[in-house]
Amino acid sequence: MPTNDPTATADTGGAGREPYLPPATQPVRAVVWTLHLALPLLGLWLLLANPHINVEWHHNPSHFWLIILVAGINVVLGAMIGQASARRSDARLLLVSLVFLSSAGFFFMHGLATPQIILPNGSYGFDLSQPVGLFIASGFALASALPLNERAASAVLRNQAWLRGGLALVLVVWGVLSLVPGLTPLSSKPPALGAGLGGAELIGLVLYGVAAVMLFRIHRRRPAAMLISMITAYALLAEAMLAGMYHRNWHLSWWLWHLLLTFAFVFVAYGAHIQSRREGSTAGLFDSIALAATVRRIRADYERALEELVGHLRRSADSRVPVATRLAGKFGLTEAQAAVLDRAGEALANERELSERLGALVELGNRARVGLPENELLVQSLERARQAYGDVRIALVSDGTVSMGSAEYREGDFPASGPVRSGDAVVHPLTVKGRLAGALRVPVGRTPQDDALAATLAGQMSIALENARLYQELETLFRQYMSPDVAKSLLADPRTAELGGELVELTALFADLKGFTSFSERVAPAEIVEMLNRYHSAAVPIILGNGGTIVQFVGDALLALFNAPARQADHAAAAARAALAMQEAAEKIVATSPGYPRFRIGINTGPAVVGNIGSPQLRGFNAMGDCVNVAARLEGIAEPGTVVIGQTTLDLIGPRAQARSLGDLSLKGKENPVHAYVLSALM
Repeated sequence: MPTNDPTATADTGGAGREPYLPPATQPVRAVVWTLHLALPLLGLWLLLANPHINVEWHHNPSHFWLIILVAGINVVLGAMIGQASARRSDARLLLVSLVFLSSAGFFFMHGLATPQIILPNGSYGFDLSQPVGLFIASGFALASALPLNERAASAVLRNQAWLRGGLALVLVVWGVLSLVPGLTPLSSKPPALGAGLGGAELIGLVLYGVAAVMLFRIHRRRPAAMLISMITAYALLAEAMLAGMYHRNWHLSWWLWHLLLTFAFVFVAYGAHIQSRREGSTAGLFDSIALAATVRRIRADYERALEELVGHLRRSADSRVPVATRLAGKFGLTEAQAAVLDRAGEALANERELSERLGALVELGNRARVGLPENELLVQSLERARQAYGDVRIALVSDGTVSMGSAEYREGDFPASGPVRSGDAVVHPLTVKGRLAGALRVPVGRTPQDDALAATLAGQMSIALENARLYQELETLFRQYMSPDVAKSLLADPRTAELGGELVELTALFADLKGFTSFSERVAPAEIVEMLNRYHSAAVPIILGNGGTIVQFVGDALLALFNAPARQADHAAAAARAALAMQEAAEKIVATSPGYPRFRIGINTGPAVVGNIGSPQLRGFNAMGDCVNVAARLEGIAEPGTVVIGQTTLDLIGPRAQARSLGDLSLKGKENPVHAYVLSALM
């Protein structure tokens, strides 16, 4: 595939980043390039400022063959770029081809008008042919450098027949008028200093200069050698227009603009020759000059071709030649390039395979950390592994044996915990705490890294299986003895178990059973335990369901926190909802067991220090602060079956609360009275 793939010329600059500049536009080479363009102008100035060195050299054959040679080069370049335009359906390439064809046509007319070839003497046509051709070409040059949108590009392509036909007609008419003796003034002898186009030559110079600058801006976005060649050619053509304005026929300054024209077109031809030799093909030679939309389309074609090749290589390694041949024909590749593409495609397929498998390993590692149930983890992991590795199979140990199809494996069947070969696959042991827990069968042989990747997959699956079982054990243990939020915090970061705390605004909920002591005196201990379990079995899900964290069970009492350790935006209302729901559940219990005591609940909101309190040997998660003490006091004054809340809690809940004021209360341990309310409902 040609190395002039437009993907290599994509804009690599982002926000705040300078685009990459190839060697032709790096600082030192840019200076050399500028000097090359400045030297001809310096030579022109020296010749015009020193007439004694601006000597006349009149040699018609040399002039004729120079012109014919350069015109021929232009015709070839114009035809090649025209073919590229047709192949890519690109308006810019069409306009560039017209630059070369128009200058070639009029250059050829200028050569035919050389004295003593067709006409015996010089003529207006001889003097004007090349300036006219360069002026027409300058218009095409400017148009080719414009950032044509889709509508303008389509209009140019629709009218390409008129553009080419019109140019051909102008050349034919010009040839007849300037080469038939005596037909028009164009075939007559001009003044001694020759004829010119006046201001049109200056306009042409400006158009070439603007076109060169605009092409350089394109080059900054997507650097390419052919763009540099075109920029240099347009700059030299602008200098040729300037040199030709002096019309000192057959003097060295007159020959100078012929040489500038020659250098301009030979520079492009030489650049194309070098690039085609390096790539071994002319396909894609002028793609870098094309419009941005065409470059994107070409890039998409290459991407689709590579995807097609990679997909074909992955499906069948024995039938690659037809695909390589088809791609070679599509992109104009040589046999050697098709072979390189074939090897590159195979390498890309292997790399894609490796990337997919590494991606699968990353996903499996992530899933091993989320605490999924074992069966769900294995199903999801196996599905993902099969997408990347093929027909992967897994089986767990039962009675010390792993049954996988007709084969059975025991711990001693895996030497040094290594794999066992099974046809075109390897079977790796899965271990948990160093003991055989299962086996994993992975296909191998498609890529050189298969064995290593299979071992890595087996290791990852062993880790996932062990984590799932360990997580289940810890979760079961923790959740039975502490709030889920505290358990999650400890599992995620064991450092949260360290002694200490932080100041947090929270809502504390205290609840106990009024009459519990007298009830305990009347009944047997087993009935006390049954009663407490019934109440707590009803209360705990309600508190947890509203985002609360239960931090204490003390006999018949419990303390729950809201907004700690897990944060809640509406923690006061959440605590209120939980308290009302607890009373409703307690009423249902009392209705079936009339002698049972009833809940009384106190709620208060304020700042408190939350964290682990205790000693290095034994600690517990709790909250300390005045707001917690007040909640306990409000619970103590509450009547059975009611919920008493503090002023701060009511303020946070707002008008949603239906509450009856109890006035200012003097609470034990409080110097100032506390205003409290009986909460009856929450809207």
